[in-house]
Amino acid sequence: MSQTFVRDPDLCVITCAVTGVLANRKQCPGIPYTPEEIGEECRRAYEAGASVVHIHARHEDGTPTFDPKVFARIKEEVVKRCPILLNFSTGTILEDVSEQCTYITESRPHIAALNMGTMNYSKYSENRKQFVFDMVFPNTYAKIIKLLEAMNAAGVKPELECFDTGHTHGIWPLLDMGVLEKPLQFSFIVNVLGGIPPLVESLQLQTKIMPPGSEWEVIGISKSGWRMIGAALALGGNVRAGLEDNIYLPSGEMARSNGDLIEVAARMVRDCGRKVATVEQAKQILALDQIKPRTASTAKQASIPS
Repeated sequence: MSQTFVRDPDLCVITCAVTGVLANRKQCPGIPYTPEEIGEECRRAYEAGASVVHIHARHEDGTPTFDPKVFARIKEEVVKRCPILLNFSTGTILEDVSEQCTYITESRPHIAALNMGTMNYSKYSENRKQFVFDMVFPNTYAKIIKLLEAMNAAGVKPELECFDTGHTHGIWPLLDMGVLEKPLQFSFIVNVLGGIPPLVESLQLQTKIMPPGSEWEVIGISKSGWRMIGAALALGGNVRAGLEDNIYLPSGEMARSNGDLIEVAARMVRDCGRKVATVEQAKQILALDQIKPRTASTAKQASIPS
């Protein structure tokens, strides 16, 4: 990070998660599917105050896809509409991450999300007394390293997605190997069954475990999202909102678009006495200009003490 840059603690980077892979239009009509629709939602999020968009890709019927050509089209549609920073998801339950590595190296988003550990990933319905879905989300170190090497080669910043404290603590071998470099950017996901609960204490513990000087944001799933955004704002973190995380406004009304959700998040930032970061400020805060393409051999050299 530039020596002349001093992090203003009042600045808050708002990320918008415009469309996930689980919710569909039967649940929320505003969820975008096509690259054009995703581009429009990114524009709405940008105009409402977001400086970063987190992106999954879908087929036109709403089913998920990892096709590098679709990610390239999404980038094209977003860039023509606004200058927002792109964060591409790499999450998959499969061990093969070749498609993810391809769209990272070909499309070169500013940031790529990186899941940092294996976990039970489930949703339970108290009304039905049964699981809506129940699976293992495998993220071995071998899988993580493949993705990191692609990010390093492309000059893409990894965003470390940690669903539990072990994920946060478990980064140290990657730092020791040199495939991961400081300054780091974390996302602490709360309220996913199998991960850490949606408590202020959860965020406090995660921020104690992460290396000093790291940037972090909260990702609060479902109704807890708004409370956890408030907690992160009080603790000095950045925030994420969007139709991937929570389709409802604080009033209980369903959001019509991502713009509706980001407007609330931006208002919360200002109401807490903090300031919404611009795209240029977010670039500085996340040290994106510091990221340069590097090879695996360069990373290994960097990790060997002189």
